[in-house]
Amino acid sequence: MTASFTTAEIRTAVEVLASRPLIRLITEIDDNGAIPPRRLAATLPDLSTHHLRIATETARNHGLVRTAPGAGLELTHRGQELADVYDAAARWSRRHSSPAEVYEFTHRVRHVLGLLALQTSSESAQDSARPSAASWASTEPEADPAHVLDLLLQWLAENPQLTCSSPYEPVA
Repeated sequence: MTASFTTAEIRTAVEVLASRPLIRLITEIDDNGAIPPRRLAATLPDLSTHHLRIATETARNHGLVRTAPGAGLELTHRGQELADVYDAAARWSRRHSSPAEVYEFTHRVRHVLGLLALQTSSESAQDSARPSAASWASTEPEADPAHVLDLLLQWLAENPQLTCSSPYEPVA
C-alpha cells in the first residue's frame, strides 16, 4: 500500500509514537511477552500510574495491544510491527552515536523519530507531499535514517488513523 502524508500528518503520528511511556510499553511487551494487568506497574516501575494508563489507552485505541485471557496485555500484529520500527530507529541511533554514544533506548527512538519529523518538514518546504529519503541514501539499508523513514511510512500507510488523531485525546 502506498500512501502520501503531509508534514502535519507525520508530525501528528510522531507525537503519538514518540511518547516515552508508549515506547516503554511496546518494547517491554515485545522483549518479554505479555504483561498481566496487575503486574503492569511492577513491570514498568519508572512510569507513573497516570503515564501507564495513558500509554495503555493509547496502545489499545490504536490497536497496538490487546488483553489476552490468562496472559495479559500483549502486542497485536500492528504493535509487533511498531516494535520493529522502534528497534530500527534505536539501531540507527546506536550505530551513529546519535544523539550520544551512551543513551537509553527510548531516548534513541524519540531522537530518531524527531529527526524524521524534521526531515519531512524540510522536504515539505520544497513542496513535497511525501517525504523523499533520497537525501539520506546510503549503500547499507540500516546505515541511514532513510531506511527507518521508509519503515515508518510503510507502518503509517498500514495504520493511517495515527496521522489524524490528537496525541492528547484517546481515539474512540
